[in-house]
Amino acid sequence: MATATSIANTASRPAREGGKREQIIKAALQVFAEHGLHGTPVPPIADKAGVGVGTLYRYFDSKEALINATFCDAKQRLQDRLLADLDLLNPSRALFDTLWARLTAFAREEPQAFQFLEMQDHHSYLTPESRSCEQALLIPLGMMVIIGQRNGLLSDRLKPDLAIALFWGAFVGVFKAERLNYLTLNNEDLKQARDACWLAIANHHPEGTTP
Repeated sequence: MATATSIANTASRPAREGGKREQIIKAALQVFAEHGLHGTPVPPIADKAGVGVGTLYRYFDSKEALINATFCDAKQRLQDRLLADLDLLNPSRALFDTLWARLTAFAREEPQAFQFLEMQDHHSYLTPESRSCEQALLIPLGMMVIIGQRNGLLSDRLKPDLAIALFWGAFVGVFKAERLNYLTLNNEDLKQARDACWLAIANHHPEGTTP
């Protein structure tokens, strides 16, 4: 007959297992952000997580599987921070400013996750599931841009995906330059960058006026 102690131990095992998995993903994020993907073997990640290599492989059967799990975890956190409680079907300048502020907060508060997500070398590893995680963030933003173009808020001279790439690329470039010590950003700098990005995608010629 099972004792109360054995039942409690069995019930708590999934929580411990989940905690170990998250511990490994957190360590992988730190190591990948610092050293990149191609030149990073699994043992340093296991060391950072405080587990044996064999334990790591119990949760992830390859480095590629760990990269994808780390990518989806970080991308989901970004999506939650960026899109939660926002009405993307009613785009406005205020909504744009909110998205910029939330992106800034994420880049400041989770710099390793932000840096990892913007690495170019992980794309060769991504599975269809990971690419779906990426699309779950990009598709709502794309719909927001399409609606903004249709209602005259945003310029329709740019394809929606080009408008997103312009905004996203500028944001990433600004923070990369800061990380590499090419510049130091203060709140006024970020405000100027935000306003410049808005000018790049906004409609400056309302209906009835001549470009």
